[in-house]
Amino acid sequence: MLLSVRDLHKSYRASGERLAVLRGVNLTLSAGESVALTGESGSGKSTLLHLIAGLDAADSGEIVLDGDVISAMSDSERAALRRDRLGLVFQQFNLIPSLPVADNLAFQARIAGLFDAAWQIELVERLGLGDLLDRYPEQLSGGQQQRVAIGRALAIKPAVLLADEPTGNLDEKTADDVLRLARDLVRRTSCAFLMVTHSARLASTMNRQVHLSEGLIA
Repeated sequence: MLLSVRDLHKSYRASGERLAVLRGVNLTLSAGESVALTGESGSGKSTLLHLIAGLDAADSGEIVLDGDVISAMSDSERAALRRDRLGLVFQQFNLIPSLPVADNLAFQARIAGLFDAAWQIELVERLGLGDLLDRYPEQLSGGQQQRVAIGRALAIKPAVLLADEPTGNLDEKTADDVLRLARDLVRRTSCAFLMVTHSARLASTMNRQVHLSEGLIA
């Protein structure tokens, strides 16, 4: 077991009232496993992903990554975790506009001190980016930008790849192509892959599906 989420609770205050979003979530992921997280809008899927990524803190419960308790880390420790061990991909591509594709791909790996030139070359080849390395994000299609974002996330060979609706801005064929590449590269690195999606079709392509409803995983 690579990632373990145990009895996780999270609530927010809205209009003077406290709204419980997660009510005791339990989830495990193994190395090399791809898991789709589904649920209605507002069910807490993104909240759970943000807690695992250390972008927010839970009210109670525990998140453990390969023996390290994320939920007990300081802000700086969680930032280091995101830099060195987690790959994050979102619906918005979040590429750096002033950097060409080659530098966007290498950005996280370089700041983490984990840049691997041979792995960078393999990512470029597998993602079909060889002719685009000198282009800037604004010169790319949505599918091309998302391939760059996935490559950037995988350049550090993360322990876990977390993706929040990564194909939400793409047409169906491009979404299928991008997700297939992501699954192939995840298998290549043996990291765990957790993807939030509203698409039952895309969820069915993952190893396992879990459903979040009323703050609990069914």
